[in-house]
Amino acid sequence: MKKTCSSFRISVVIAAIFLVIAIISSFNAVAVPSGPSVNTIKNETATPASAALVNTSGGSITTMVLNSTTQNLRWKAYVGNVTGTLVLDDASGYSVFDWSVATLVGEVYATRSSSTVTWSDIACATPSDITDEEIALDHTSNPNDNISTTFSTQDHNSFYVGSEEITEDSCYSVHTYVDDSSQSTDFEEVLLYDQSYMVYATIIENDVMGYRPDQTYDFQMILPEVGLSSWTSSTPYYFYVELI
Repeated sequence: MKKTCSSFRISVVIAAIFLVIAIISSFNAVAVPSGPSVNTIKNETATPASAALVNTSGGSITTMVLNSTTQNLRWKAYVGNVTGTLVLDDASGYSVFDWSVATLVGEVYATRSSSTVTWSDIACATPSDITDEEIALDHTSNPNDNISTTFSTQDHNSFYVGSEEITEDSCYSVHTYVDDSSQSTDFEEVLLYDQSYMVYATIIENDVMGYRPDQTYDFQMILPEVGLSSWTSSTPYYFYVELI
């Protein structure tokens, strides 16, 4: 009888241990992008060109071709570098260990949503999603530079958003300029959607020559601004970074 009771107690203890392990294991850490600290270095824009002088004599007819470069107030750009650390933190932010990141792998994300992105629902933005974004930002009357026209190709590398894979060339994308010229290798930007809001994603580079030949950057991205001519305010974007 004693042996039976002992065996029963041992079985109960073992079962309890397995239950505790199962409960602890159920709290799986999920890798998702997180909000970074931001240090804004500068914010600048081009100065409009001075007026062009034309002086002709009375009684003449002058035929001209006028070429103008105008700053596009319906878009804005963000460029810069990324630093970061891989950590093992608890819920209070205490670290048991961390690793400095010398070679960056990951993405920078931006969205208009002030709520946390639903990363588990992330997917490529569809034409319907893009149209909704154009309506929300009044980009419907400018076919030359609206979101659909700007992100018109599907040309990008594969990457992961948390545990969600974005396969190669599956999303609408754009490559921003390198050395003041168009290119199709670096600084890929992709349109994603979390079933509520657009999420703009750019794959992190490692000190690659940027839009200026005298500067290297880890990321470049363009984001739409409200397209109304009467708009004088600014649209805030919320940034996330994912390091792998």
